[in-house]
Amino acid sequence: MKERILTHETIEAFQEYLLREERSKNTVEKYLRDIHIFAVFAGDREINKQTVTAYKEHLLKESYAVRSINSMLASLNCLFVFLGWEDCKVRVVKIQRQIYCPEEKELTKTEYARLCRAAMEKRNQRLNLILQTICGTGIRVSELRYITVEAAKRGEAVVSLKGKTRTVFLVKELRKKLLRYAAQQKILTGCIFVTRTGKPMNRTNIWREMKSLCCDAGVDPKKVFPHNLRHLFARTFYGLERDIVKLADILGHSNIETTRIYIVSTGAEHRRKLENMQLIL
Repeated sequence: MKERILTHETIEAFQEYLLREERSKNTVEKYLRDIHIFAVFAGDREINKQTVTAYKEHLLKESYAVRSINSMLASLNCLFVFLGWEDCKVRVVKIQRQIYCPEEKELTKTEYARLCRAAMEKRNQRLNLILQTICGTGIRVSELRYITVEAAKRGEAVVSLKGKTRTVFLVKELRKKLLRYAAQQKILTGCIFVTRTGKPMNRTNIWREMKSLCCDAGVDPKKVFPHNLRHLFARTFYGLERDIVKLADILGHSNIETTRIYIVSTGAEHRRKLENMQLIL
């Protein structure tokens, strides 16, 4: 059997494959980042099951979060399928399903409202509206570019990402705010949330601006990042509807197990439910 070595050409071919498969830009970058980390670990060694197993053990010893390890291994397994090296694939680390999320990581409705107020007090109307748009629709931060003047007029945005297309509804009050803001900024068509140069706002821009609100809003910075707004939407929707299948469709999830992660309650809420059972006599 020909010796298996990861080369620059091999990784480039894998990148082209991912692009042909219409994987999102962020997914491609993430896969390649994971593979480069593994390539550094492997060095000039032949790639076989023993090498990959040793890498898995290395990640565990380095105290990576289990979810991070599994994500990195998933990237490698995808590469091995592409190369026909399926005997190199390794199993992910088993995780017991978490029934509640740590309170220190959950953004509450009250904290979200304080962030929006802080944005307005800083006269950052754009950020205030970005917060409300993500939290009011459940879209990913990378999907903000689909919030256009045309979408606001229609009352719905058509989002195409990860090879899937879905419709995101915009409630009446959000539509009014979006169109008012677009008119003020003289944005007549296309993406509403843009930089001074007219380019769509990206994840880094938004993350940095959100972090700048933490002190004034009195919110722990560890809770403040765009994806936590999506989680707040998911928990709020599920609390009203109790329909995880519909929620998965709204969020654009292919796997309902991903949606379950979004709706776990906090430890405090879990304790209240146990108290309400009144089984201690």
